[in-house]
Parts: sequence; structure tokens; C-alpha cells
Amino acid sequence: MARMTCGVFLELLAREASPVEFEGPLVQARAQGASATVLAELEAAKLAALRVRSIMRRHARREAELAALFDTAGDLAGLRDLDAVLEAITRRARRLLSADIAYLTLNDDERGETYMRVTDGSVSAAFRRLRLPMGTGLVGLVAQNAMPYTSAHYLGDEQFRHRGFIDSAVAEEGIVAILGVPMRLGSRVIGVLTAANRSERPFDQEEVALLGSLAAHAAVAIDNARLLEETRTALEELSAANEVIKARSAAVEQAARAHDRMTAVVVRGGGVEDVAAVVTELLGGTLHVLDADGRHLATTGAESASLSDEELSGVMASAHSARAQGRTVRRGDLWIASVTTGDEMLGTLVLRTADEVSGADQRILERAALVTALLVLFQRSVTEAEGRVRGELLDDLLSDRRTDADTLIVRARRVNVDLNAPHVLLCARYESHDHRPRAAFWASSFAAVEHGLAAARGDEIVLLLPGERPGDAARRVAKELGASLGRPATVGAAGPVRGPSEIAAAHLEARRCADALLALGRRGDGAGASELGFVGLLIGDARDVPGFLGGTLGPVLDYDERRGTALVQTLDAYFGTGGSLSRTAERLHIHVNTVSQRLDRISRLLGDDWQSPERALELQLALRLHRLSR
Repeated sequence: MARMTCGVFLELLAREASPVEFEGPLVQARAQGASATVLAELEAAKLAALRVRSIMRRHARREAELAALFDTAGDLAGLRDLDAVLEAITRRARRLLSADIAYLTLNDDERGETYMRVTDGSVSAAFRRLRLPMGTGLVGLVAQNAMPYTSAHYLGDEQFRHRGFIDSAVAEEGIVAILGVPMRLGSRVIGVLTAANRSERPFDQEEVALLGSLAAHAAVAIDNARLLEETRTALEELSAANEVIKARSAAVEQAARAHDRMTAVVVRGGGVEDVAAVVTELLGGTLHVLDADGRHLATTGAESASLSDEELSGVMASAHSARAQGRTVRRGDLWIASVTTGDEMLGTLVLRTADEVSGADQRILERAALVTALLVLFQRSVTEAEGRVRGELLDDLLSDRRTDADTLIVRARRVNVDLNAPHVLLCARYESHDHRPRAAFWASSFAAVEHGLAAARGDEIVLLLPGERPGDAARRVAKELGASLGRPATVGAAGPVRGPSEIAAAHLEARRCADALLALGRRGDGAGASELGFVGLLIGDARDVPGFLGGTLGPVLDYDERRGTALVQTLDAYFGTGGSLSRTAERLHIHVNTVSQRLDRISRLLGDDWQSPERALELQLALRLHRLSR
């Protein structure tokens, strides 16, 4: 029956059936009088199939978004007709956001209005002719304030200043929900790109970011068209300045070639380093690529020296100015361009060169910043999608749900994880819930690089990483996660484990280990249970007495076994008499000098601090366990 159930739902998935059709097998089974067990199996299969359908639809949507952005970049590289490019961008915005209508307005600064330039899906002539005074309506407010705005029910939304002729056109078009983002050239807003629905609908942050990227492309298209028009006008009107015209034409062509090459980098799947290499090949000098926090991502060019701390501090201050202006900012021999999308700063490009950088070359650096922003967004989207898959798998491994082990192993292999190989389980604790998204993103990226799994669960990050040394892995994660968050991270570890069945128990032990580190005042540290002495012995599931004895008394036990001495017996008697040399000698029937010589040997084997309170406590516990084990 389970095989037939899978077949039915697989067939529904294959033909992309609607969610309601997945109820069909259950309805049919009830009509045929199926047992409760069969109905439960069908219900579980239906829920699993609906989850798969949701994941497939999310992946399909992400692929469509990336394809549209690549297509838009290609349109800009081969820009010939501004109207065609703007219509393509508007059409893609409507399709990607599943909107009923999308439209693009341009600002008329002289009249203080923004007017309809391109629409897709509009049915109202009055709406297509609409001109909105700055600050009125949602679009007029976006055009004036340079900030994205959204409304789930525009006509009833009091946050906007309504005008009768605007509301009349909106009502005639049947628009209810609206999302608008600004198109900017530098600090100046040149228009607004908008997506709208004829029914109530909230727009999420991903949709705002996507529409913002398309708006940036539209602004570049308008800017390119403006540059080309200026060049044509100069060729027609300034015949006396032929050499200047040729130089400008060459600069524009170089910018176009640079944009073509950068677009080709994106299309063939290149990275940030490849874009940086194109910039230094065209402009010379050395290009440093920094992330949003000022950390180096890549460096290309003739010199490999990194930025000094003083330079880096100045660069980060200038980067905010470059972002506000939307243009390159100069600081000494450094030329700084901000890598941004929408309202988020993603990084900074810093070109070091002793030569003067012309305005056209600055545009190349700015276009490189735009392409770098696209690459960062693409990588983030891929990482987030893969992180969700890895996180769901680890959640299943940690849960109490009965799941076939072979199925889990197959799912793990699809993300390059071999569950039959030895792994360590890590539990990381950090202080602030405000850092949860950053911690989850770091863990997802780290696990992908290490061929492991990561999941955010409540106030902790759980990692399953290949390896056999839990303590070393815990200290590494504590250091790197703490550096990423800018605050201490405490990491407990367990393992190594093999196979899905051991992972849940290892997670419990790693959690106890993290709790023990915090209780011991070792905040910001990492360790495995075996490294915590008798505390690790208490919190561990395996109760590894031989391991504890080896870690505590090992050198003395080995020495006695090799030499036939009685150092362990002497140490036991010494603690038993309260550290008295004379009473120890009496108990063992040996001379006091012999006791002193044996204790000196023990110091050389265990270290001079073996009589400290903490070491002494562990040694006495180990001696007691050694007697019991014999």
C-alpha cells in the first residue's frame, strides 16, 4: 500500500497538481472504507509530497529570478533601444513578483511630477496617462523620499496623501496592493519602478530587494542611453572638438566593453575575483574587494599589500559617502565605490592607483560595484537555498521522528555529506537573539564549505562536521563564530559518531558540554566532553572511565607498567595521609627519602601543578576509579 501511495503522490508532483488535488487519494480511501492505518499513511505521504511541492516551487521561483536578472544584464550589455529595455524590465518585474500590473515612472523635476513611462498589464487609459505630483500617492512619495513603500490596501491606507484624480485612476485600474522602489542615479531619484495587484497582498523583503535590483538595472539603462545621446549630440554639434569627442567615444566604448566583459563573467558563473581582475586589467592599479564589515574578500593587481588599519578606517567612512552619492569617492590615491542593493550595503571596491581616474573610468568602477552586488546576491540566494536543505536534513537527524536511515543517508549524499564517515556534533551558544540571522548564515556557509550540516535551533547553532577530534572542532568554531558575531560563542562537542542513529544522542551530550563550559565560567571557549576531566565524565553518555584514567593518570600508569615501580600506590598513599611524607613512608614501609624521590618522578610525569586543588581533585577521583576498576 505504501508503494501505491508514493506512486499516486509522485504522479501528482510530476504533473504539478494544485494543493487541493493532493486530498484526492485520501477522499477516495475514505470512500472505500480504508483502515485508520492506511489513512494515516496516506496523510503522512500527502504532507511529505506537499513539502516537496513547496520546495520545488521555491527553487523554480529562485531560478526564474536569477534568469531574469541575467537576461536584464544581457539587455544592458547590448543596449540599443531604451524603450525595449525598460519594457523588458517592467515585464520581468510583473512576472517575477506574480503581479497583476507593473509600471515605471520618470521624474519631471521642472514640473515637480513623476509620470508614467512604461506599463505592463494596465487596462485603463487614464491610468497610463497619470502624472503624480511629488509627495502625493505612493509613487509620488517614493519619488520624493527615495525610499521603498508598500501598501496592502492602497485606497484605504492613510500613510499616503491622496488626491481625487489619482485615486480615481487607481480605482479604474482596479489596483489594491502596491509596492514601489526608487530608481536612483547617484543621490538623485530619476523615477519609480512599481508592482501592483488587484487584490490585497503583502510584499515581503525578498520581493522588495528583487524589485530594487531591477530598478537599479533600469537606472543603468537610462544612464547608458543618456551617455550615448550625449555622445551623438557632441559628434553632431562640436565638430571643432573632434579629438575630445573621440576621447569620450573611446571612453564610452571602453565602459561598454567593460560592462560586456563583466556581464560575461556573471553568465559563465564567475566570482567576485573575476570581476576585480577585469577592473585592474582595464584601469591598472590594485583593487581590494571588502565585505560590508570591511573584511578583505579579494585583491587583484600588481601589488599585493593590504590596506593599513588607518586606511581601512578612512575607506569605510568614505564608503558611506559613496553610497549616499551613488558615485565614486576619492581619498588620496584610493578610489572608493560602494557595493549596494536597495537599502543594504554589501561591500566596497577600493582601487589604489597613482594615476588620475577619469569620469568614464569611474563609471567602470561603479558598474563593477553593481555587478559585484549582483554576484553577492546570487551567492547569498544559493547559500540560503542550500542552507535550508542542509538545515532540514539535520533537523530530521536530531528529531525523534522515525525516519528510514537509508533515506537520510541518500539525502545527505545529495549535499556531499557522507553520514557513514566519522563526524563530530557541535552545539554553539551565543548571547543575543539579535545575532541569530547572522549566526545562522555563518553556520550555513561554514557547513557548506566543510561538507557538513548546520541548523539554527532556538538559542543555539548545531553543526555536524566531518572529523574525529571534537575538541579541536569546537575551539575552531568558537573562535570563528565569535569573530563573525563580534561577541563570544561557547561551543560544546561530542563524537565522533557514525551513521544517523548516533547523532541525536551526540547532540544531547554536546548541549550538556556547552552548559558545563558556561557553568565553569569558560564563556567563549570550546571543548569536548573528554577534555573536561571528571566533569566530562559526568556529562558524557559513554561514561568513558578508561579515557578519563588515561587523560589524568596515564603517564604514571604507563611508567609503573614499563618499570615495575609503585608510583600509583605511592600517590594513593600520599593523598590518603593528607600529604604527609612521614605517614606515607610508614604506610608503605619505605624511607621518607624514597617517598620524596617518587613524588619528584610523579611531578616530572604529570607536571609541577599536580598538587593544585583542581588537579589534585581529579587525581584522587582517578585513583578511586582505578582501584574500583581493578
